[in-house]
Amino acid sequence: MSSTANPDTTSPWPDAGLTRIPFSLYQDDALVDQEQQHLFEGPVWNFLGIEAEVPAPGDYRTTFVGAMPVVLARDDDGELYAFENRCAHRGALIALEDEGNTRDFQCVYHAWTYDRQGNLKGIAFKDGVNGQGGMPKDFCMQSHGPRKLRVATFCGLIFASLSDDVPTLEEYLGEEICERIARVLNQPVQIIGRFTQALPNNWKLYVENVKDSYHASLLHMFFTTFRLNRLNQRGGILVSADGGHHVSWSAIDVEAQKKADAAYSAQGIRAEHEGYRLADPSLLEGEDEFGDGVTLQILSVFPGFVLQQIQNSLAVRQVLPRGKNYTELNWTYLGFVSDSPAMRRIRLKQANLIGPAGFVSMEDGAVGGFVQRGIAAARQESAIVEMGGTGAESQESRATETSVRGFWKAYRAVMGC
Repeated sequence: MSSTANPDTTSPWPDAGLTRIPFSLYQDDALVDQEQQHLFEGPVWNFLGIEAEVPAPGDYRTTFVGAMPVVLARDDDGELYAFENRCAHRGALIALEDEGNTRDFQCVYHAWTYDRQGNLKGIAFKDGVNGQGGMPKDFCMQSHGPRKLRVATFCGLIFASLSDDVPTLEEYLGEEICERIARVLNQPVQIIGRFTQALPNNWKLYVENVKDSYHASLLHMFFTTFRLNRLNQRGGILVSADGGHHVSWSAIDVEAQKKADAAYSAQGIRAEHEGYRLADPSLLEGEDEFGDGVTLQILSVFPGFVLQQIQNSLAVRQVLPRGKNYTELNWTYLGFVSDSPAMRRIRLKQANLIGPAGFVSMEDGAVGGFVQRGIAAARQESAIVEMGGTGAESQESRATETSVRGFWKAYRAVMGC
């Protein structure tokens, strides 16, 4: 991941390195524009979508790179193209629908027309009417158009960048992250559901939450009550060399569960609630479809992509900033083309584990707002991020904040602060 010092970015960082995170980073209006310019439009790869969403020539979806609206389209050559969803004329959106199939795109405002690669190809009344009006004779359509993005794919995931300095996607991800993506997305996928969740907090708080394995068995009662995820289970944290990407994983181990019960009980943690039972226990019935016993893998790619495997529930998440204290989280549920009807039922049933009302992740939609509200008058204070040490390296323990520190290591490199 490249780093660029940005003269308009004021560094609020204390001397404590990555273990103290200034609360002002979640509250400053100026950072919204700085992050868009230097981070999302900088030397990073942003997640745009899934190849299965645009399989045929003419298929397109509208998406975002940070705050920038983007059109993702497949042309007749079979290649994917991405360009800013902004008419070069007056700045209106070029594509208004979420998805579709089209020969070209025409701005609704003044009917300027673009091909599926984002090239301006037509202007209504370009030569005027009855010999009067029209565009200047020397106006060059090839010199005007929306910004175009570099596009790359890996395991069916589509990423894009506005930077010429970012390395190839595989180099950006690194070998370990590529292996963990390929572990899950090892065959053609189908989209089985999607929704957008509104979060009342800064986007970075949600990304931190995703990377924070320490909270999972403390905040999420469902995890511990039904023994899906405890810190004593076999597992670990992988952090990329630049800090930006991570994988948190765990696997069920019967003997480890017994030790976990004792450990959580000894500390008075709400590890289990005897009164709680599932009316339909089949919710948690599934298959070890990857053959390694791993029941949970949460993977993130800097700055705002998440790939999730919880039991047999597979999903990707796109984190989008919407101002300093509001975030949109786009969820896309996945199945495989090869799924049997029984496996598809399992995936759909286990989809109830995640999302804004999910048995597992309901609390994630609220806790970021608790932080945003809690720090309202604490701009001069900092969060304490010392669990598991001070660095941002891979660890076997999940009682750590190493991948949270990794995020800030990558953030500081790109933002130059």
